[in-house]
Amino acid sequence: MSNNIQKVTVLGTGVLGSQIAFQTAYSGFDVTAYDISDEVLAKAKVRFEDLSKTYLRDGVDGAADGQAVDALTRLQYSADLADAVRDADLVIEAIPEVLKLKQETYEKLGQFAPEKTIFATNSSTLLPSDLKDFTGRPSKFLALHFANQIWKFNTAEVMGTTDTDPAVYDSVVKFASEIGMVPIPIHKEKAGYVLNSLLVPFLNSAAGLAAGGYAEPADVDKVWRIATGAPIGPFQIYDIIGLTTPYNILAHGGPEEKAIAEWLKENYIDKGKLGLATGEGFYTYPSA
Repeated sequence: MSNNIQKVTVLGTGVLGSQIAFQTAYSGFDVTAYDISDEVLAKAKVRFEDLSKTYLRDGVDGAADGQAVDALTRLQYSADLADAVRDADLVIEAIPEVLKLKQETYEKLGQFAPEKTIFATNSSTLLPSDLKDFTGRPSKFLALHFANQIWKFNTAEVMGTTDTDPAVYDSVVKFASEIGMVPIPIHKEKAGYVLNSLLVPFLNSAAGLAAGGYAEPADVDKVWRIATGAPIGPFQIYDIIGLTTPYNILAHGGPEEKAIAEWLKENYIDKGKLGLATGEGFYTYPSA
């Protein structure tokens, strides 16, 4: 690794946070996975073990040669934020998509992390400018956004603010390449980057059809697959992403979005149907 990033801390061990941490460890970096309690981290360890098996099953380069198992040895765990970031070169934040929570987290990070540490948010929809003033180091802050199932869908959108140091930006682009991603430079701030600028309206439209009683989720997916040749439909995508992040996004939208959020909550989230990770969402999945 020729980059100046070697020790990485990932905040949040949810669906995507755990993938980011595992992929980074898989690529040879020392990684600390942070979450709010030892109980949550115990679940994260199971998730990492499942990812190791997934990499083997999907034939990811190097997995069969022991790399998938070795990655587990490069992961450390901490429920103490100050301890988790005390020697980090890069902190990737992948906590819930709630603005106030992120802002409060960055205020703490700015106090705990050493001066050298770069901060990157994996926020799906928030602008880096919504957060930069809370970091205490706007020149070393930017967005680094991954797609779900990053070992297969390996884009990494990199988006800075007007305050981001170009050298920091270049360093993060290089890091993204070093963990097997295809860096996608975003030239100026855009809510949703490229991927979610396309994906979120698509998913919202699908959810609106089902929530409004126009068609069943499976039939919406069927139409999309047959008519476009796409391998999966929007509700299958929802299940892969997990329903919590789309719900958080919708709940902060306008009246139509809030109505869809309530439909998701009542019919799926409140019933524990959160998507692929829990074995059931819009579809049911056999246990691993």
